[in-house]
Amino acid sequence: MSEPLRRVLVAGSPGAGKSTFARRLADTLDLPYTEIDALHHGPHWTPRPEFVDDVRALAASDAWVTEWLFPQARPVLLARAQVLAWLDLPTPQVMWQVTRRTVSRRAHRTELWAGNQEAPLWTVLTEPNHMIRWTWRTRHEPAERMAAVRREMPHVVVARLRSHREADAWLQSLTRQGRPTG
Repeated sequence: MSEPLRRVLVAGSPGAGKSTFARRLADTLDLPYTEIDALHHGPHWTPRPEFVDDVRALAASDAWVTEWLFPQARPVLLARAQVLAWLDLPTPQVMWQVTRRTVSRRAHRTELWAGNQEAPLWTVLTEPNHMIRWTWRTRHEPAERMAAVRREMPHVVVARLRSHREADAWLQSLTRQGRPTG
């Protein structure tokens, strides 16, 4: 890429560390970060009615870093993105990370978005969409989406990062060079 990096998406499985990496990326590039979950979730885990309008406004702005989530937001953001950083971590690592995060959030009653909290841990056995079960069930979807992006959106650079070490090295390369490498 010859132009400065101004609009970046971060993709990956639930629990891969998208939000953490997106914050670090925004800090590295001195760009604003918007947490897409905060735009989407209202009280009681209901989608905010303004979500799509907020995503359109974000996408239209000059500079941003955010996660590539939610079917109604993906095409809007992808149309303006320059780079899609894909955290393609091994499944055992992602499952460990999402389990550790879920247990910690529940144990500490961490408030997430709009006052929401993680569901009780026992619901992993009863709720098909419990975060841990959702992560397992959807673990292959990011790879399918990346294949479509490469086919349909060749102007978007896809940086596939297969480990935290690769992600760290990629961030350091941005610091040194000021532009992305795939």
